[in-house]
Amino acid sequence: MSIFSYHLVELPFFDAVKRIFSNPISKNTKGLIHSEYMTAMTLGSPIFSPSRFLIGQVAVFMQWENEAALKNYLEQNSFGRILAKGWHVRLSFVREWGKFSGFKIPNHKDELDSPNSPVVAVTIARMKPFAVPRFIHWGRPVEKLVRDHPETTLSLASVKFPNTVSTFSIWKTEKEMTNMVRGHSQVEKPKRHSDAMKERKRKDFHFEFTTLRFKPLSEFGKWKGQSNFIPNI
Repeated sequence: MSIFSYHLVELPFFDAVKRIFSNPISKNTKGLIHSEYMTAMTLGSPIFSPSRFLIGQVAVFMQWENEAALKNYLEQNSFGRILAKGWHVRLSFVREWGKFSGFKIPNHKDELDSPNSPVVAVTIARMKPFAVPRFIHWGRPVEKLVRDHPETTLSLASVKFPNTVSTFSIWKTEKEMTNMVRGHSQVEKPKRHSDAMKERKRKDFHFEFTTLRFKPLSEFGKWKGQSNFIPNI
C-alpha cells in the first residue's frame, strides 16, 4: 500500500546550499513515487528575517509504493541514511483538496479512528510569481494562526526555489484542525484561514495547489532534541 513520509534533518550550511541546487534524491530511486526537497522556514516570521529561510534545515516530503521501499531507502541509500539521522513521520492518506503534479493520490483512503484522533496536514503549491506579494499579505496571518495554535504540536513552512511553497502541521485532534479551517477556533482572530481561502477562491495565488490530510502511522527520531510530537501513537 502506498505511504507518504515527511522528514526533517539539519545539515551543515554549505552542504545544505549545495543540495538546494542539486537535488540529492534520484527520481529513479526504487519504490519512490515522488519527492519534494525543500528548505524549512519559520511560520509567520518576517519576510526579511534570518528565521524566514533556515538554510541548514531541510524538509523532504515523499510518496512510496510501500513502506518496505522507504525502509530500504533509509538503510541503503547515502542520502537516505542522512535522513534517517533526523526525524520523520510515516503517513497514510486520508483526504485531498486540489491537485499537485507528481504525487499519485491513492484510490484507497484511510480513516481516522475518531474526530479526536491526531492528524497531519500538508499543503503544497506552485506560486504565480506576480501573486507573491498578495499571497504574503494573506498568508502570513494564517501562518501565525497555525504556529501559535494550542492544538498543534509541530508546525513549519518550507520552500523550494523558484516557486514551490509548503506547510506541515501536526494536530492533536482532527476536530481542532477542522475548527481552525472553518474559523471556529477559540483563539484571537479565528477567521484568518477562512478569509484567506475566500481570497484564493476569488483570485488564485497558485498554478497548482493541494491540501492533504493524513493519518500518522509511526514517528521516528528527534527534531531539535524533541520527539513524540504525535500524541497516542
